[in-house]
Amino acid sequence: MKLNIVLVEPEIPQNTGNIARTCAATGGKLHLVHPLGFSISEREVKRAGLDYWDKLEIEEHNSFDDFLAKYKPEEYNMFFVTTKGKKVYSDVDYSNMDEVFVLFGKETKGLPEDVLQKYFDKAIRIPMRETLRSLNLSNAVAIVAYDVLRQAGFDGLEESSSYFDSK
Repeated sequence: MKLNIVLVEPEIPQNTGNIARTCAATGGKLHLVHPLGFSISEREVKRAGLDYWDKLEIEEHNSFDDFLAKYKPEEYNMFFVTTKGKKVYSDVDYSNMDEVFVLFGKETKGLPEDVLQKYFDKAIRIPMRETLRSLNLSNAVAIVAYDVLRQAGFDGLEESSSYFDSK
């Protein structure tokens, strides 16, 4: 399965760096939709991603409209993560999908309201207590990404360690 993580106008460089590291570790492609709230070359982004930047497939888009023009939600398995979604992310069956796009909005506002309304049937959420606003963006990406990959049998990922074999 090809996993695509899409960050729409991310604002916090450390979150994007952590997400880049998750994408590198899982083989997921990272899409960054401009405008960004930081420069991709900022020290915080690089530090959070550590030495994984050369192992990362990344695509940048000038705007959300440009992204949606290239990757049409009607043509791809595309899911919009939002606290407003009715469907829980783990209730979706990703196991037979060849490619999945999971979209996340900016840290302060989430995904655009008009997009959520248009694609509400593709909106998914992570369950949490009612009194809290949201999870950290990099944590939310990791939760959903690893469930998508788990359902695909962790295809292409190392599932066991040879640590004790070498002892």
